[in-house]
Amino acid sequence: MQTQVVMMSGPRAVSLETAGLAAPGHGDLVVDVAHSGISTGTERLFWLGTMPAFPGMGYPLVPGYEAFGEVVEAAPDTGFRPGDHVFVPGANCYTGNLRGLFGGATRRLVTPHGRVCRLDAGIGAEGALLALAATARHAIAGFNCALPDLIIGHGTLGRLLARLTIAAGGRPPTVWEVNPTRRDGADGYEVLDPEADPRRDYASIYDASGAPGLLDRLVPRLARGGEVVLCGFYTEPVSFAFPPAFMKEMRLRIAAEWQPADLVATRALIESGALSLHGLITHRQPGSQAPDAYVTAFDDPTCLKMILDWREAA
Repeated sequence: MQTQVVMMSGPRAVSLETAGLAAPGHGDLVVDVAHSGISTGTERLFWLGTMPAFPGMGYPLVPGYEAFGEVVEAAPDTGFRPGDHVFVPGANCYTGNLRGLFGGATRRLVTPHGRVCRLDAGIGAEGALLALAATARHAIAGFNCALPDLIIGHGTLGRLLARLTIAAGGRPPTVWEVNPTRRDGADGYEVLDPEADPRRDYASIYDASGAPGLLDRLVPRLARGGEVVLCGFYTEPVSFAFPPAFMKEMRLRIAAEWQPADLVATRALIESGALSLHGLITHRQPGSQAPDAYVTAFDDPTCLKMILDWREAA
């Protein structure tokens, strides 16, 4: 089999190519992708060439770990059948030297059935947002995890954190956003310029911006014994001045990516209506225009989430 894929051959080098697919094995599904999302976190780092080295990294690669589509082939013992719709967190299924480190920006993919999450077909393009919503859920879920009362950044992750906080019964958080074009779209919570916020007693601050050098600005805003949770991905060393943090007895926690249980729990929240994904997708492009879509996703400050539509691809 062959398919169309987005290929990153190096920093700022994105093209649409034809790639070979590995034959499906026992327990695999073949999925025709309808929609895939572009991550402004990790994918942007690959696009810029600033992603720190880790196993499996390298060019050329197929980016994307946010894909939603339809099962077209499934073995009987997988529990799936053609016509089912699923979220797929990427796939490593390409032949040759093309790395499938993420592998979801493609028209068709092959993946083990245990990696996918079944979704209702009616969710449409919002189905590609499941991993991002599950990442936000992972940050606030678990033992001894306080809900945020201040969130840094009103991008897609920050909005999901705010929505999940309210869905969990927490008080509406305050959100800081330095970009005026991103202060709209709040639903039941307040978005402020940091300079307009006088508070110095936040018990739990969640950073969804990934901005470097932020901790020294956040520590004075903490209540004594307060916690800062890092939800972004940081390419520079995370450091802070010790004396102010000492005086506050600051706690620091790092929230990593979602786990399978987060996908299941987040799907339940979406299906019950407790969590809405409405309004998070601001831009859409056909898969055939992927190179332009990546530039828009990373360079246009009005773009919260870019979705590639693969439904008309050959």
